[in-house]
Amino acid sequence: MAGSGRDERAWIRGAQSGSVPDLEALFRHHWPRAYRAAYLVVHDSGAAEDIAQEAFLAALRSLERFDYRRPFGPWLHRIVVNRAIDWSRSRALRPETAAEVDHHGGSERPSTDDAEALAAALADLTPEHRAVIVMRHLLEYTPGEIAKALGLPRGTVNSRLRRGLDDLAAKLGDQLR
Repeated sequence: MAGSGRDERAWIRGAQSGSVPDLEALFRHHWPRAYRAAYLVVHDSGAAEDIAQEAFLAALRSLERFDYRRPFGPWLHRIVVNRAIDWSRSRALRPETAAEVDHHGGSERPSTDDAEALAAALADLTPEHRAVIVMRHLLEYTPGEIAKALGLPRGTVNSRLRRGLDDLAAKLGDQLR
């Protein structure tokens, strides 16, 4: 991605001062990964867009409290993933809408059989397991970074990673080997 840490710090300081171009630069720089994180947790393109947008708005509303010397991405991803988990939990409480999600979200799925099987197996995981797997293996955060981002003990992150990966392996059988 374009933009160095120095650029990001300047955008944050500018955004804290109300600069619209700096806000736009932050958005352009972080939108693809924020949307991807939300989509990989919820598997619904419309919901992922809403979640990522709401997370950006929440981050912007709290920007005056943000320490610009720290990276913006992990902070934003914490907001995105937590909102995606909440959305997934609320969806699980209303199972009648699951069929709607499958019909509308189908066009976003990869075309290969293996990718489709993996996406389906990932979607069957609990939101908590799905979130840590997405952050670790698709967004490439370390377990320590995930723990910090989600406000969890590192042991909990490692446990969720292990259980989630074990569940994926069981769902996919020999396809992962």
